[in-house]
Amino acid sequence: MKTDAAPKLLGMGAERSGGLLARIVRHRAIYALVLPGLLYFIIFKFAPLWGLLLAFKDYNPFLGFWASPWVGFDHFTALFADPNFYLMLRNTLAINLIGLVFHFPLPILLALMLNEIRHEAFKRLNQSVVYMPHFLSWVVVASLTFFMLSADVGVVNKVISAAGRETVSFLSNPNYFWGILTAQNMWKEAGWGTIIFLAAMAGVDPQRYEAAVVDGASRFRQIWHITLPAIRPTVIILLILRLGNMADIGFEQVLLMINPLVLSVGEVFDTYAYTHGILRGQISSGVTVGMFKGVVGLVLIVLSNYVVKKLGHEGIY
Repeated sequence: MKTDAAPKLLGMGAERSGGLLARIVRHRAIYALVLPGLLYFIIFKFAPLWGLLLAFKDYNPFLGFWASPWVGFDHFTALFADPNFYLMLRNTLAINLIGLVFHFPLPILLALMLNEIRHEAFKRLNQSVVYMPHFLSWVVVASLTFFMLSADVGVVNKVISAAGRETVSFLSNPNYFWGILTAQNMWKEAGWGTIIFLAAMAGVDPQRYEAAVVDGASRFRQIWHITLPAIRPTVIILLILRLGNMADIGFEQVLLMINPLVLSVGEVFDTYAYTHGILRGQISSGVTVGMFKGVVGLVLIVLSNYVVKKLGHEGIY
Protein backbone atom coordinates (compact mmCIF):
# COMPACT_ATOMS: atom_id res chain seq x y z
CA MET A 1 0.00 0.00 0.00
CA LYS A 2 2.90 2.35 0.73
CA THR A 3 4.24 1.67 -2.75
CA ASP A 4 0.87 2.60 -4.30
CA ALA A 5 0.42 5.72 -2.14
CA ALA A 6 3.74 7.35 -3.08
CA PRO A 7 3.01 7.70 -6.81
CA LYS A 8 -0.46 9.06 -6.00
CA LEU A 9 0.99 11.74 -3.72
CA LEU A 10 3.57 12.65 -6.34
CA GLY A 11 0.86 12.84 -8.93
CA MET A 12 -1.25 15.11 -6.73
CA GLY A 13 1.78 17.39 -6.17
CA ALA A 14 2.45 17.55 -9.91
CA GLU A 15 -1.25 18.28 -10.51
CA ARG A 16 -1.21 21.11 -8.00
CA SER A 17 1.98 22.63 -9.40
CA GLY A 18 0.60 22.27 -12.88
CA GLY A 19 -2.66 23.90 -11.76
CA LEU A 20 -0.77 26.82 -10.22
CA LEU A 21 1.27 27.29 -13.37
CA ALA A 22 -1.89 27.10 -15.46
CA ARG A 23 -3.56 29.78 -13.30
CA ILE A 24 -0.52 32.03 -13.65
CA VAL A 25 -0.57 31.60 -17.43
CA ARG A 26 -4.34 32.12 -17.57
CA HIS A 27 -4.22 35.28 -15.44
CA ARG A 28 -0.84 36.47 -16.68
CA ALA A 29 -2.11 40.02 -17.22
CA ILE A 30 -3.03 40.37 -13.54
CA TYR A 31 0.27 38.85 -12.40
CA ALA A 32 2.10 41.22 -14.77
CA LEU A 33 0.42 44.14 -13.00
CA VAL A 34 1.48 42.77 -9.60
CA LEU A 35 5.07 42.09 -10.69
CA PRO A 36 6.45 45.68 -10.56
CA GLY A 37 5.15 46.20 -7.03
CA LEU A 38 6.44 42.81 -5.95
CA LEU A 39 9.88 43.53 -7.41
CA TYR A 40 9.91 46.92 -5.70
CA PHE A 41 9.34 45.38 -2.26
CA ILE A 42 11.84 42.58 -2.88
CA ILE A 43 14.60 44.88 -4.11
CA PHE A 44 14.12 47.92 -1.88
CA LYS A 45 12.44 46.50 1.25
CA PHE A 46 13.43 42.86 1.79
CA ALA A 47 16.84 42.57 0.12
CA PRO A 48 18.42 45.42 2.17
CA LEU A 49 17.39 43.81 5.48
CA TRP A 50 20.75 42.06 5.74
CA GLY A 51 22.25 45.53 6.21
CA LEU A 52 20.68 45.70 9.67
CA LEU A 53 23.62 43.61 10.84
CA LEU A 54 25.71 46.77 10.62
CA ALA A 55 23.95 47.98 13.78
CA PHE A 56 25.78 45.23 15.66
CA LYS A 57 29.15 45.75 13.97
CA ASP A 58 31.79 48.47 14.06
CA TYR A 59 31.72 48.86 10.29
CA ASN A 60 34.99 49.76 8.61
CA PRO A 61 34.88 50.25 4.82
CA PHE A 62 38.50 49.10 4.51
CA LEU A 63 37.78 45.82 6.32
CA GLY A 64 34.51 45.20 4.54
CA PHE A 65 31.14 44.06 5.81
CA TRP A 66 32.03 40.60 7.08
CA ALA A 67 35.50 41.41 8.43
CA SER A 68 34.30 44.34 10.53
CA PRO A 69 34.25 43.38 14.24
CA TRP A 70 31.06 42.60 16.12
CA VAL A 71 30.25 45.02 18.95
CA GLY A 72 26.85 43.73 20.06
CA PHE A 73 24.57 46.44 21.42
CA ASP A 74 27.30 49.06 21.86
CA HIS A 75 25.82 51.37 19.22
CA PHE A 76 22.40 51.20 20.85
CA THR A 77 23.95 52.01 24.23
CA ALA A 78 25.77 54.97 22.70
CA LEU A 79 22.54 56.19 21.08
CA PHE A 80 20.55 56.03 24.31
CA ALA A 81 23.40 57.66 26.23
CA ASP A 82 23.71 60.52 23.76
CA PRO A 83 22.81 63.83 25.48
CA ASN A 84 20.58 64.73 22.51
CA PHE A 85 18.63 61.45 22.50
CA TYR A 86 15.69 62.69 24.58
CA LEU A 87 15.74 66.01 22.72
CA MET A 88 15.42 64.14 19.40
CA LEU A 89 12.72 61.90 20.87
CA ARG A 90 10.75 64.92 22.09
CA ASN A 91 11.04 66.74 18.77
CA THR A 92 10.11 63.68 16.73
CA LEU A 93 7.06 62.83 18.82
CA ALA A 94 5.93 66.47 19.08
CA ILE A 95 6.08 67.07 15.32
CA ASN A 96 4.22 63.82 14.63
CA LEU A 97 1.59 64.46 17.30
CA ILE A 98 0.89 67.93 15.92
CA GLY A 99 0.61 66.39 12.45
CA LEU A 100 -1.72 63.70 13.81
CA VAL A 101 -4.04 66.30 15.34
CA PHE A 102 -4.10 68.83 12.51
CA HIS A 103 -2.93 67.04 9.37
CA PHE A 104 -4.56 63.61 9.65
CA PRO A 105 -8.21 64.83 9.78
CA LEU A 106 -7.69 67.35 6.96
CA PRO A 107 -7.86 64.86 4.03
CA ILE A 108 -11.07 63.44 5.52
CA LEU A 109 -12.71 66.88 5.72
CA LEU A 110 -11.45 67.77 2.24
CA ALA A 111 -12.75 64.48 0.82
CA LEU A 112 -16.16 65.11 2.41
CA MET A 113 -16.33 68.55 0.81
CA LEU A 114 -15.22 67.24 -2.60
CA ASN A 115 -17.77 64.44 -2.35
CA GLU A 116 -20.55 66.97 -1.90
CA ILE A 117 -19.78 68.72 -5.19
CA ARG A 118 -22.46 67.66 -7.68
CA HIS A 119 -21.03 69.30 -10.81
CA GLU A 120 -18.62 66.66 -12.15
CA ALA A 121 -16.42 68.98 -14.21
CA PHE A 122 -16.00 71.41 -11.28
CA LYS A 123 -15.33 68.48 -8.95
CA ARG A 124 -12.59 67.08 -11.19
CA LEU A 125 -11.03 70.54 -11.49
CA ASN A 126 -10.92 70.91 -7.71
CA GLN A 127 -9.44 67.45 -7.32
CA SER A 128 -6.69 68.24 -9.82
CA VAL A 129 -5.87 71.50 -8.04
CA VAL A 130 -5.57 69.92 -4.58
CA TYR A 131 -3.53 66.99 -5.95
CA MET A 132 -0.91 69.17 -7.63
CA PRO A 133 1.20 70.14 -4.56
CA HIS A 134 1.94 66.45 -3.93
CA PHE A 135 4.05 66.33 -7.09
CA LEU A 136 6.27 69.24 -6.02
CA SER A 137 9.61 68.33 -4.49
CA TRP A 138 10.47 69.45 -0.98
CA VAL A 139 13.10 71.74 -2.49
CA VAL A 140 10.33 73.68 -4.25
CA VAL A 141 8.14 73.71 -1.13
CA ALA A 142 11.04 74.96 1.01
CA SER A 143 11.82 77.66 -1.57
CA LEU A 144 8.18 78.81 -1.56
CA THR A 145 8.28 78.89 2.24
CA PHE A 146 11.40 81.08 2.22
CA PHE A 147 9.78 83.32 -0.38
CA MET A 148 6.71 83.74 1.84
CA LEU A 149 8.23 83.87 5.34
CA SER A 150 11.83 85.05 5.18
CA ALA A 151 12.61 88.16 7.20
CA ASP A 152 14.04 90.26 4.35
CA VAL A 153 12.22 89.30 1.12
CA GLY A 154 9.25 87.36 2.50
CA VAL A 155 5.82 88.38 1.20
CA VAL A 156 4.24 88.04 4.65
CA ASN A 157 6.84 90.29 6.28
CA LYS A 158 6.49 92.85 3.48
CA VAL A 159 2.78 93.03 4.22
CA ILE A 160 3.49 93.34 7.96
CA SER A 161 6.07 96.04 7.29
CA ALA A 162 3.67 97.92 5.00
CA ALA A 163 1.14 97.88 7.83
CA GLY A 164 3.67 99.65 10.06
CA ARG A 165 4.39 96.61 12.23
CA GLU A 166 7.75 95.09 13.08
CA THR A 167 8.77 92.13 10.92
CA VAL A 168 8.75 88.61 12.38
CA SER A 169 11.60 86.11 12.04
CA PHE A 170 9.44 83.11 11.26
CA LEU A 171 12.23 80.84 10.00
CA SER A 172 14.70 81.52 12.80
CA ASN A 173 12.28 81.47 15.72
CA PRO A 174 12.01 78.02 17.39
CA ASN A 175 8.41 78.78 18.42
CA TYR A 176 7.25 78.67 14.78
CA PHE A 177 9.29 75.71 13.49
CA TRP A 178 6.87 72.87 14.31
CA GLY A 179 3.92 74.87 13.01
CA ILE A 180 5.70 75.63 9.73
CA LEU A 181 6.52 71.94 9.17
CA THR A 182 2.92 70.96 9.86
CA ALA A 183 1.56 73.67 7.55
CA GLN A 184 3.89 72.51 4.76
CA ASN A 185 2.71 68.91 5.14
CA MET A 186 -0.92 69.95 5.18
CA TRP A 187 -0.57 72.04 2.02
CA LYS A 188 1.48 69.45 0.14
CA GLU A 189 -0.17 66.17 1.09
CA ALA A 190 -3.77 66.88 2.18
CA GLY A 191 -5.14 66.78 -1.36
CA TRP A 192 -3.32 63.57 -2.23
CA GLY A 193 -4.62 61.95 0.95
CA THR A 194 -8.20 62.45 -0.18
CA ILE A 195 -7.87 59.80 -2.91
CA ILE A 196 -8.36 56.83 -0.58
CA PHE A 197 -11.28 58.44 1.25
CA LEU A 198 -13.01 59.45 -1.99
CA ALA A 199 -12.63 55.86 -3.21
CA ALA A 200 -14.22 54.61 0.02
CA MET A 201 -17.09 57.11 -0.35
CA ALA A 202 -17.66 56.00 -3.93
CA GLY A 203 -18.52 52.53 -2.61
CA VAL A 204 -21.48 53.74 -0.57
CA ASP A 205 -24.82 52.55 -1.95
CA PRO A 206 -26.67 55.60 -3.40
CA GLN A 207 -29.98 54.07 -2.25
CA ARG A 208 -28.98 54.79 1.34
CA TYR A 209 -28.81 58.50 0.58
CA GLU A 210 -32.13 58.33 -1.30
CA ALA A 211 -33.77 56.66 1.69
CA ALA A 212 -32.30 59.31 3.99
CA VAL A 213 -33.71 62.08 1.78
CA VAL A 214 -37.14 60.45 1.92
CA ASP A 215 -36.88 60.40 5.71
CA GLY A 216 -36.09 64.11 5.69
CA ALA A 217 -32.40 63.89 6.61
CA SER A 218 -30.32 66.99 5.89
CA ARG A 219 -26.96 66.84 4.09
CA PHE A 220 -25.15 67.03 7.41
CA ARG A 221 -27.20 64.13 8.78
CA GLN A 222 -26.45 62.08 5.67
CA ILE A 223 -22.73 62.69 6.12
CA TRP A 224 -22.86 61.90 9.84
CA HIS A 225 -24.99 58.75 9.65
CA ILE A 226 -24.05 57.31 6.23
CA THR A 227 -20.78 58.65 4.82
CA LEU A 228 -18.65 58.70 7.97
CA PRO A 229 -19.66 55.17 9.14
CA ALA A 230 -18.93 53.90 5.62
CA ILE A 231 -15.35 55.23 5.63
CA ARG A 232 -14.68 54.40 9.30
CA PRO A 233 -12.72 51.17 8.52
CA THR A 234 -10.50 53.10 6.09
CA VAL A 235 -9.91 55.85 8.65
CA ILE A 236 -8.97 53.29 11.32
CA ILE A 237 -6.50 51.46 9.07
CA LEU A 238 -4.82 54.68 7.98
CA LEU A 239 -4.69 55.86 11.60
CA ILE A 240 -2.93 52.66 12.65
CA LEU A 241 -0.42 53.04 9.83
CA ARG A 242 0.07 56.68 10.77
CA LEU A 243 0.82 55.73 14.36
CA GLY A 244 3.40 53.27 13.06
CA ASN A 245 5.30 56.23 11.58
CA MET A 246 5.45 58.21 14.81
CA ALA A 247 9.24 57.78 14.97
CA ASP A 248 9.68 58.82 11.35
CA ILE A 249 9.70 62.32 9.86
CA GLY A 250 10.28 63.42 6.29
CA PHE A 251 14.06 63.78 6.22
CA GLU A 252 14.22 66.07 3.18
CA GLN A 253 11.72 68.51 4.65
CA VAL A 254 13.49 68.87 8.00
CA LEU A 255 16.96 69.04 6.42
CA LEU A 256 15.88 71.88 4.12
CA MET A 257 14.13 73.87 6.86
CA ILE A 258 16.52 73.42 9.78
CA ASN A 259 19.13 76.01 10.71
CA PRO A 260 21.38 76.57 13.76
CA LEU A 261 18.83 78.90 15.39
CA VAL A 262 16.09 76.24 15.46
CA LEU A 263 18.30 73.23 16.12
CA SER A 264 16.81 72.76 19.59
CA VAL A 265 13.40 71.99 18.06
CA GLY A 266 14.52 70.65 14.67
CA GLU A 267 17.03 67.94 15.56
CA VAL A 268 15.31 64.59 14.95
CA PHE A 269 16.43 60.99 14.46
CA ASP A 270 16.59 61.38 10.68
CA THR A 271 18.97 64.35 10.82
CA TYR A 272 21.03 62.55 13.48
CA ALA A 273 21.37 59.50 11.23
CA TYR A 274 22.37 61.74 8.31
CA THR A 275 24.95 63.67 10.36
CA HIS A 276 26.58 60.62 11.93
CA GLY A 277 26.03 58.05 9.21
CA ILE A 278 26.81 60.11 6.11
CA LEU A 279 28.72 63.25 7.06
CA ARG A 280 30.87 61.62 9.75
CA GLY A 281 31.11 58.22 8.08
CA GLN A 282 29.70 56.34 11.10
CA ILE A 283 27.57 53.99 9.04
CA SER A 284 26.78 51.70 11.96
CA SER A 285 25.38 54.60 13.99
CA GLY A 286 23.08 55.58 11.15
CA VAL A 287 21.84 52.00 10.77
CA THR A 288 21.26 51.83 14.52
CA VAL A 289 18.98 54.87 14.41
CA GLY A 290 17.04 53.38 11.49
CA MET A 291 16.63 50.06 13.30
CA PHE A 292 15.48 51.82 16.47
CA LYS A 293 12.85 53.73 14.48
CA GLY A 294 11.67 50.52 12.83
CA VAL A 295 11.28 48.71 16.16
CA VAL A 296 9.36 51.65 17.65
CA GLY A 297 7.08 51.74 14.61
CA LEU A 298 6.43 48.00 14.82
CA VAL A 299 5.56 48.20 18.52
CA LEU A 300 3.19 51.12 17.94
CA ILE A 301 1.42 49.34 15.08
CA VAL A 302 0.96 46.16 17.12
CA LEU A 303 -0.32 48.07 20.17
CA SER A 304 -2.68 50.33 18.20
CA ASN A 305 -4.03 47.36 16.23
CA TYR A 306 -4.63 45.49 19.51
CA VAL A 307 -6.48 48.45 21.03
CA VAL A 308 -8.60 48.93 17.90
CA LYS A 309 -9.64 45.26 17.85
CA LYS A 310 -10.44 45.39 21.56
CA LEU A 311 -12.76 48.31 20.84
CA GLY A 312 -14.65 46.13 18.39
CA HIS A 313 -13.26 47.47 15.13
CA GLU A 314 -11.38 45.67 12.39
CA GLY A 315 -7.62 46.16 12.45
CA ILE A 316 -5.00 45.69 9.76
CA TYR A 317 -4.53 42.00 10.60
